[in-house]
Amino acid sequence: MLNDRKFSLLYPRGKDVRYKRIEDSTFHDLGLDVICKEVTSEPKEQNVITEIISNLTSDPDVTNYRQEIFEDLKDLPDVRARLVELFDKIEFNKTYGTYRKSKDEVEGLWFFMHRLNQYRDYITCVDALKECLADERIKSEGLRGFRDYIDEIYADAHFHELKQDIEKLSSETSEIQSVTVGINLNGRLEATSMGLISVNNKPFRKSGIVSNFADSLNMGNKINDGNNWDGDMHYRQVENAKDNAFMNVLENYSKFTAANANPLTRASTVASITTGDGLSSSTFYLDNILNRMLDSMAKSLRKTIDKYSDLAINCITDIIPEFVYYIRFAEFMLSLEKKGFKLCKAEAVAGSGASMDARGFYNFKLALNLADPKEIVTNDLVFDPDHTIYILTGANRGGKTTATQGVGLLFALAQGGIYVPADFFEFAPADCIYTHFPADEDKTMDLGRLGEECIRFKEIFNDATAESLILMNETFSTTSFEEGYYIACDSVKALLTKSVRTIYNTHMHKLGSDAEDFSGALPAKAASLIVKSEGGNRSFKLEVAPPEGSSYASDIAKKYGVTYEMLTGSGSVSSGDETSEGSAD
Repeated sequence: MLNDRKFSLLYPRGKDVRYKRIEDSTFHDLGLDVICKEVTSEPKEQNVITEIISNLTSDPDVTNYRQEIFEDLKDLPDVRARLVELFDKIEFNKTYGTYRKSKDEVEGLWFFMHRLNQYRDYITCVDALKECLADERIKSEGLRGFRDYIDEIYADAHFHELKQDIEKLSSETSEIQSVTVGINLNGRLEATSMGLISVNNKPFRKSGIVSNFADSLNMGNKINDGNNWDGDMHYRQVENAKDNAFMNVLENYSKFTAANANPLTRASTVASITTGDGLSSSTFYLDNILNRMLDSMAKSLRKTIDKYSDLAINCITDIIPEFVYYIRFAEFMLSLEKKGFKLCKAEAVAGSGASMDARGFYNFKLALNLADPKEIVTNDLVFDPDHTIYILTGANRGGKTTATQGVGLLFALAQGGIYVPADFFEFAPADCIYTHFPADEDKTMDLGRLGEECIRFKEIFNDATAESLILMNETFSTTSFEEGYYIACDSVKALLTKSVRTIYNTHMHKLGSDAEDFSGALPAKAASLIVKSEGGNRSFKLEVAPPEGSSYASDIAKKYGVTYEMLTGSGSVSSGDETSEGSAD
């Protein structure tokens, strides 16, 4: 299910939406897989598009909600560009902003400092997103709702307090100049434990080695009595410390505010180790110890911002793929409009009366391969109680499959919120789209083609409702005409009992001739739809009319010289032939 999030750009907020997923075979039959690859070359984005378009709901409010969002993003290029910029920043922070630490390293102060800056970047992006969506030109319920949703996040997550906390923490941590460490020794003067004494806002001062260390060991009265420290301690800076893994981390992440503003010098955190004395790992050890000491302080600081993580990041980043879906399609459709292809905003209505009114539509997949929009042949088609099922007939390669596929694409694109290839498109959304196109040879080995067709049709019939759309392409054509016609008649009659919108393109012209007889007393009606012929040439134009049948065949026979007279050379044309030719016109 897609509707398990608090806010979505795919359905109105608070609406309980139920989806049906179209089959992968239908996705392929409609050419949606090809379209996805044309819209974006990025596999992850293709997956997002596939997921959204494959899940359908018959709720017209969902379609209109999506259409309005798409319209805003398509018509406002500056808003679209700004959103892309902000989402790129957010995604970069989410994907590449994670602090890489060694397996056993404690998430200490430096880890916290990185997270602090990461949160600051997110808040900056959220502020910019609010400003972007405040544009008065934005009209859609979805984008306005998302802006209000961000306002709710601000209130619920106390963003104002978060911003103040981060500013305060940044200010306070930027004052860290040194830390004081206590080391316990054993009888051999080996360190047995270490502890953090204080975090200081001033660096230690340099002093001579005699007054600082040697004198402390050689003069009894210099050894401190107890472990209380009065702050009277000198400091000697040691140069050229080696193997400083901790400082390498700081250098690698030099962009962090604390590191930039107050660089901690190598010498202030490490002691010099004599090369070759077997203690080369001591520096790294001290780094880890220091990190562990600072961890307790970092934990308390992290609590200040952890409570904001889900709302500040996840609730917004979860919406980004939906934005990407609209934006990629908007960019693609704009490129087609620039070439001269006509597209229009779809209008979804409740399923009563005319459940589809398409004017000047064309097959979107076919258009992708055309360089000149003038080559497109457009058509008009209506689904209503008198035209619930169309029996579509016409010449081979005359455009029957293209028209059938084109209607399916109108529904899929419109319900996905995308502009459709038409001059006008008003429809009742489908709860699902089913296709019954010829199967691959390897899928029919066990049952045979006819057996496979029958089983597949029965599954479609059982799943379909009055809100569905069924597209059939030469179904039951793999057997003799008599057998295929018999099965097809029963199938059409059964579909009429469900009043399911159907286009059945077939070579069985008799099925089209008998279309009106199938309905009986049922409210849903079947009608004959043809691809018109014009003097034996393919017009690719649809018309509600009886099948042309043998008249069209006669035109084709004359065009290619295979009439009896032309083959035998008699040269005479009977009056019956003239009648046939006249009927073709």
